[in-house]
Amino acid sequence: MKKIDGIIPVGHKPMIERVAVATGVLHLSSDSVDAIQNGLVAKGDVLEASTVAAIQAVKDTPRMIPHCHIIPIESCNVTWEWEDCHLRCTVTVSAHWKTGVEMEALCGVSTGLLCAWDMVKSLEKDSDGQYPETKIQNLRVIEKRKGEPQD
Repeated sequence: MKKIDGIIPVGHKPMIERVAVATGVLHLSSDSVDAIQNGLVAKGDVLEASTVAAIQAVKDTPRMIPHCHIIPIESCNVTWEWEDCHLRCTVTVSAHWKTGVEMEALCGVSTGLLCAWDMVKSLEKDSDGQYPETKIQNLRVIEKRKGEPQD
């Protein structure tokens, strides 16, 4: 019988400042880019709604990924950048805790980008109802920092 561990014990670990930065890119059509940039998306302000979705995902990470600890998030920053027809989301998360915040940052990015896609999916579909060009790529942690243990 295979043994499956639950949540890894971290009670013995010291409180340390933890920071993680994650990023990812959503490839969109020029029609979607134009609609987002000019406030013409029927579902509302894409970047505003997607920012809220990203922040909520950071806070709900342990509900989505069963082995993640509940972490008292101290800050979450979401930024958006246009790179031609690509929308880049970057999420920075910090906490003073016993384990890192990489999964929280990654969940924030992926959910923010999924929310953006959802809001423009009617513009992204081709005549067959498919998404031939729309994709999320390069989801990754670009920075992870640990501070010194607290006294």
